[in-house]
Amino acid sequence: MAAKNPTACLLVIGNEVLSGRTRDANIQFLAVGLGERGIPLREVRVIPDVPETIINTVNEVRAKFDYVFTTGGIGPTHDDITSECVAAAFGVPWEPHPIAWPRMEAAYKPGEFNAARQRMATMPRGSALIENTISVAPGFQIGNVYVMAGVPRIMQSMWEWLSPRLEGGQKIEMRTVHAMGLPEGIIAEDLGAVQKRYPDLDIGSYPFYRASGNGVALVAKGPDAAMAEAAIAEITQMIVHHGKVPLQGEPPDV
Repeated sequence: MAAKNPTACLLVIGNEVLSGRTRDANIQFLAVGLGERGIPLREVRVIPDVPETIINTVNEVRAKFDYVFTTGGIGPTHDDITSECVAAAFGVPWEPHPIAWPRMEAAYKPGEFNAARQRMATMPRGSALIENTISVAPGFQIGNVYVMAGVPRIMQSMWEWLSPRLEGGQKIEMRTVHAMGLPEGIIAEDLGAVQKRYPDLDIGSYPFYRASGNGVALVAKGPDAAMAEAAIAEITQMIVHHGKVPLQGEPPDV
């Protein structure tokens, strides 16, 4: 029997996301990247910049998942409190990092490495750095918690550095077929039967609404490519059985 893939949770931290002022752009990127590493993203939570909430949530999910990733809250301002909250969650001091502090101090002109910037070089004791090519300020890892920037460009650079260093499983394979004019209610029973035949896959249906007409995207997802192919072949035949034409590519927008 193949080893079970490790699982992941993402914590999106920031009042600006919850208020609607900032549209999160990191969830899809990380979900795809984790899937390619064979680490399915099983849960995403968006939480505020509230110490008790961050501490309690980190402790809850790090006990539940193999990997926990956080985005946001590691900048220089007063509401960037993720780092100190993670230290509190692990019960360790929040202190100048022995590598990040001198590196960042050297990157600024004399007198410019002020108290605000020093916050970005202060981390839980024992943290390992997560590097990036965009900013001198790194993320960090402690235990199974990986703390990254909320700014998408910087977070993506951190991920590019981090991802090869993660121990994953089999790549999550996904196969999709589309059908125009096929309501979910018509295929629900048949689709449920496919799911029962392939318990190791995630079988899903996702309706769409376009100028060219309504339809549904049918997806088979899991670590076994052959199994996903077999399931989507059955689903394709199901579409034909209901008198519709399966579309292997994306349906037209107009």
